[in-house]
Amino acid sequence: MHKILIINGPNLNLLGEREKDKYGKLSINEIKKSCLSFSEKHNINLSFFQSNVEGEIVNEIQKARNTQNCIIINAGGYTHTSVAIHDALKILNIPIIELHITNIYKREDFRHKSLISNVASGIICGLGTEGYTLALKASINLIKNEN
Repeated sequence: MHKILIINGPNLNLLGEREKDKYGKLSINEIKKSCLSFSEKHNINLSFFQSNVEGEIVNEIQKARNTQNCIIINAGGYTHTSVAIHDALKILNIPIIELHITNIYKREDFRHKSLISNVASGIICGLGTEGYTLALKASINLIKNEN
């Protein structure tokens, strides 16, 4: 059974309420339900984590280094600012998928720079909340290629 952790950063707890034109109508709990349903069908032990606090995200990444086979991270605004999250991810010896609901390259200039991309195995952006399921599918292949 593959162990995969999905980490969601700041303001993603308000999905379904905020900027529906950009982020869609699904809440974080609806996305989680969809991911758990996919995971049950594909032999994945899924953990789902969200925090608005940078240090809590760093702690979760550090814990994952010995317990998970892959991390999917939507770091929200911390994508563009957090050296601490970058450094924590850099320590990992497992696949990392960077995920964004919107296409960060079609948004404000400051969003075009990701501090996560150069430590990620791959990036999914601009495909809406379906990106979560796509990231889980990609995780399965990345884990198989690691073994």
